[in-house]
Parts: sequence; C-alpha cells; structure tokens
Amino acid sequence: MSRIAPEGLRSHQWFGTDGIRSFSHKARTRQLGYLPEEHLGKPVVAVLNTWSDINPCHVHLRDRAQAVKRGVWQAGGFPLEFPVSTLSETFQKPTPMLYRNMLAMETEELLRSYPVDGVVLLGGCDKSTPALLMGAASVDLPTVFVPAGPMLPGHWRNEVLGSGTDMWKYWDDKRAGLIGDCEMGELENGLARSPGHCMTMGTASTLTAAAEVLGVTVPGASSIPAVDSGHERMAARSGLRIVELVWQQLTLSKILTAEAYEDAVATVLALGGSTNAVIHLIAMAGRSGVKLTLDDFDRIARTVPVLANLRPGGKYLMEDFHFAGGLPGFLSRLTDVLHLDRPTVAHSSMREQLDGAQVHNAEVIRERENPLAAEGGVAVLRGNLCPDGAVIKHIAAEPHLLTHTGPAVVFDDYREMQRTINDPALALTPDHVLVLRNAGPQGGPGMPEYGMLPIPDYLLKQGVRDMVRISDARMSGTSYGACVLHVAPESFVGGPLALVRTGDLITLDVPGRTLRLEVDEEELDARRAAWTAPPPRYGRGYGALYQDQITQADTGCDFTFLSRQGDVPDAYAG
Repeated sequence: MSRIAPEGLRSHQWFGTDGIRSFSHKARTRQLGYLPEEHLGKPVVAVLNTWSDINPCHVHLRDRAQAVKRGVWQAGGFPLEFPVSTLSETFQKPTPMLYRNMLAMETEELLRSYPVDGVVLLGGCDKSTPALLMGAASVDLPTVFVPAGPMLPGHWRNEVLGSGTDMWKYWDDKRAGLIGDCEMGELENGLARSPGHCMTMGTASTLTAAAEVLGVTVPGASSIPAVDSGHERMAARSGLRIVELVWQQLTLSKILTAEAYEDAVATVLALGGSTNAVIHLIAMAGRSGVKLTLDDFDRIARTVPVLANLRPGGKYLMEDFHFAGGLPGFLSRLTDVLHLDRPTVAHSSMREQLDGAQVHNAEVIRERENPLAAEGGVAVLRGNLCPDGAVIKHIAAEPHLLTHTGPAVVFDDYREMQRTINDPALALTPDHVLVLRNAGPQGGPGMPEYGMLPIPDYLLKQGVRDMVRISDARMSGTSYGACVLHVAPESFVGGPLALVRTGDLITLDVPGRTLRLEVDEEELDARRAAWTAPPPRYGRGYGALYQDQITQADTGCDFTFLSRQGDVPDAYAG
C-alpha cells in the first residue's frame, strides 16, 4: 500500500512551514519540553482518554494510555494524550445517554482543531464507545479503538455473578423476602471485583464487540478482561498500528462502510446483545453517511441465530467467551452472512483477519446446529402504539409473555411509578401490562434506563418474575424480561403512548412483530385532540440544546445539526 510523504501529514500544516504560525507552534512545543526531532515529520497521534476517578469501567485507562503511547513511540510516531468527558453508567444522572452527543461533539471538535494525524480512542462503558466513534467518523482520520474490557467475574457463596444481571435478580429476591440485608452486603462486595465494564453481554460488551466487527480494533480486543496482561499488550499493539494507518492514510470512512454496519448488526443480534445497540448503531451509521434503519435490524434478525450463551440471555460471562475464542472465534461461525472482503484497521480484509480463528468451547459459543435461539435476539415491533417502531429483547423474556393481551396500568413518570407500584389498591395481576411514559429522549430527559419496570413486591412474593412492560425508555443491556422499549415517537412529543389510559387492552405479538392498543381510531382521535404538550424540561444550557436538537429513538437520538450532511471548513487557516 502506498504511503504519504512527511509533508503530507496533517500536522505538517502546524509545524512544517516557514510562517510565523509555525515558528510560534514550534516555540510552544519546546515550552512543553519536546525536542523538534521528537515530533517533526512524524505522525502525531491523539490518544483520547475517558479515564476518571468516578468511572469504574475506565479507572485503569490511565495505565492503558501509557501502553498506547509506548506503541506509538516504538512505531516512530508522536503521541499526545487528551482527556475527554467520561460517561459513567453508574454515577452520571439523569443518564449518560443525555451526554453521549456531548462527548461525540467534544471528540469531533478536538480532533478537528488540533495538529493530529490519527487517533486512538479509549473507552468502553456503554455510551462512550458510540460517542467516540461518532465524533471520530465525522472527522475521518485514521482511527483505532481500544476497548476498556470486561471486569472479572463476580463471586458470592460459591456462585459466579454477572453485573448487573445478578444485581437485578437478587434485588428482586430481596424485595420478595428471600434474602436479607446480610446477603445484600455480601453481594455488594462480590458483584464488581475489578476495573472494567460489565462482564455480561450488556451494552458495553455489545458495543465493543460491534466496534471489533466494524473493523476499528485490533483482532480479539473486545473480550480481553480489563486486568489481564493481554489487555495492556492489546493497547500497545493499537499504538503500533495507528502509526502505520497514518502513513497509509487508511481513514475511518474506508473502514466504516455500509457492509461493515450490516455485519455489526448481524453480530449484535447473534450475540443476543443489548437493545441499546439499535439506537447507537443507527446513530454511528448516520455519522458515516450510511442509512441504517429498524427494518434492517428486523430483516437481519431473521437470518442469524443466537450463538453466544452469555448472560442475561444465557449462562456464561465475558471471560468464558474470551477463552472460548473471543469475537474472532464467534465470527468464524457466521462467515456465510458476513462481508469478508472489506478492510479492517489490522488487515486488508476481514477474511484475512479471521483466518485461523477457532472456537474452543462449543457450549459458550454454540454451533449453528445448536443455537441458543433460532433467530437474532432483538425483535422490532410495529403497530398503532409504536408507528415508528419499538424493540424487545425477546430471548430474555419468559416465552409465555411473547403473545399476550392484558389491561394497561399507566404511570406518567418514573417517580410516580416508584411511589405507587407497590400500592395494593392498584390490584395488579401477572396479566396486567405496565406502561411508563415521559421517559423518552425528551421526556426522560435523555431516555434513561427505566424500561425494566419493577414488578410489585406482592407479586414477587407470589413467585412472579416477569410481566409485559412498555415504555419509551431504554433498559440496561444487562436487564431481562418482557420489556418493550424505545416506543417511537415518544409520549412527551405526543406519540400514541401519551393516549393510553389505565384499563385499555394492549396486545403484544412478538412472532407477528406487532404492538397494538385495542382502542378504536375514533376514540384515539378524540384523546389526541384533548392532549396538551408538557412544558420543556430545560430553559437554558446544554439541556436546552439537547431538547431542541435530539431526534427520536428510531433515528438514533443524534442531534439534527450533527447528523445532517454538510461540509466543514479546514480547521487550519495558517
């Protein structure tokens, strides 16, 4: 492959000319303590680090950034580390989804405005992966992504725990009176034992696997446990690789093609991955100029089985998956549905990248003849309650609920639901359909993970562990249950969910891919005419920008001014 000359480097505009600006830039690099021979004529690589003291998924990334920089130096490049926003799924409220697009903007503008030739992105906690890649795609530099990696498996009383799947399970057990405060205290100590993101096939593992199949990581990167020494070696290898990508000018747009996104969808569905990937991949594809829709997910879901026996839909955890062959081994089971001739950051083709990949444990990574489920793990629903679509992770629901008609019980907001869900006066039964509204992109605000509505304590004590639940919210990828999510358009902007009343019958038919409110159109028209829009959530600040610009779930929840096509002038004006 041809290589550019040093004069073709983007950073040459800052450092390699004879003008006053170049003189000033070189003087200031000396102020930073750098010798000219350290950086002049070499690829300058930005290392974007989402590390922080409040993000347990990324708390080890300060060390991994050093490994990346070591690789860059060894390959003859010049690394510069940039701290960027950290999106901590655990601690950031009302939801880090509110700030995904802010990190995407920060990534884009930082890369556009500084003298960098390529970038290594460090992230992994749910929203950081799509945010970093969305911003990088909008700039289109050579790019490598370094996943944060899953944490070690949890342990409690000889049980192997998966966060947060077992968090939900044991919290319900506590509410049902099966365990007490002593057990919960022990679980707190055993659930999350190391740095790294959730070690189930939740949103973090789903999105980092998507990044790997998209071709923007080195092979096998997405499943390496965060504290494994192999993770540091992977980071160093990523630093080595980015320098070569700069010389080759293999930019992100040459990797993130329509075929790559189709393969990412197929992989996510065959993994039984998080429903959140639907929103994020649609947004990421939009930044790459690729049209990806809910219909693509539903179409591809019918062509791939679920082969990853991973929680919450299966039995095992990410460390098991890694040693069973990781994503390369997993993809070797899907070669007939993948586009194998597209390039990746590590190889000239995905075919070459998968050469020699093997599966070492057929119980963790199932054979095609023995799938966990016959079709992909997410179903897209349509109907008069969700004209623009909704999704359900049906492999994580009790099968008898996948075809269900029941009376609605409506909650207008999450706090009301929390306050009243255990009120015996509601007289809830397992046949009821719990409906939460005003939890979408604008209503949440930020579309929080409220979609796994709690089952009333008195039903839990009767042994009920699943009910049909419907909302315009999202749910954690580690969650489970018959939860219909991402109802679009959302209730806050007048979508049909805003018209549902307690007692209305709702029909869920997952095999038929429908979600229907059993109320005639004349009555719905009358309710629609009487509906009044709620006041905006924000009067100023980033929140006001968010509510003015956010799109609905079916189009990726990006900002309209970021997702539209258009030219951006060269940042360097001399």
